[in-house]
Amino acid sequence: MARRAGAPEVNAGSMADIAFLLLIFFLVTTTIETDAGLDRMLPPIEPPDQDVVIKQKNIFQVNINKSGQLLADEELIELKDLREKAVAFLDNGGAPAGSPDYCSYCKGSRDAASSDNPTKAIISLKNDRETKYSTYITVQNELVGAYNELRNREAQRLFNRDFTDMEAEYLNPETSSDLKDELKEKVKRIQDLFPQKLSEAETSSN
Repeated sequence: MARRAGAPEVNAGSMADIAFLLLIFFLVTTTIETDAGLDRMLPPIEPPDQDVVIKQKNIFQVNINKSGQLLADEELIELKDLREKAVAFLDNGGAPAGSPDYCSYCKGSRDAASSDNPTKAIISLKNDRETKYSTYITVQNELVGAYNELRNREAQRLFNRDFTDMEAEYLNPETSSDLKDELKEKVKRIQDLFPQKLSEAETSSN
């Protein structure tokens, strides 16, 4: 009786090479999204030489509860009104004329009960532990937008262009060093007029 022939073998010698090539293909073609995060400057470790006294009227308090409702200086407001409120606070210029804190470039209402000067004005943000992340980020964007709105106004007055455009060009790695040096002075000048003093208070658990 003739012996039955065995099943033909499959040559798997090249499978490892194919798998390796597929791995390289997916590594090269796959894009990984990364979060840019929030640009914040932490306070220095060293304590100040003397105690800093901050007037209550120079603090704009923003609270977000777990339901996403906003309180701005104890007043319940809509999210769409937050930027306008922040701009009015930062640009108030309530210090009297002739005082060291008088703001000559401010165009606000100059309410003596509100902030004296943009360099003195602080925005304090506090949120609940159960606040939605999307709400938190939206509020942050509105507050940063208030600073950028005022900075753009002053940059247009002094340099005939928006601050946000100058800052983006300054931070662009492809910008020449000579232009960076020129933009650095302009960007710093505008930042000194409206310094971004955005403080985050301890999160509430209520």
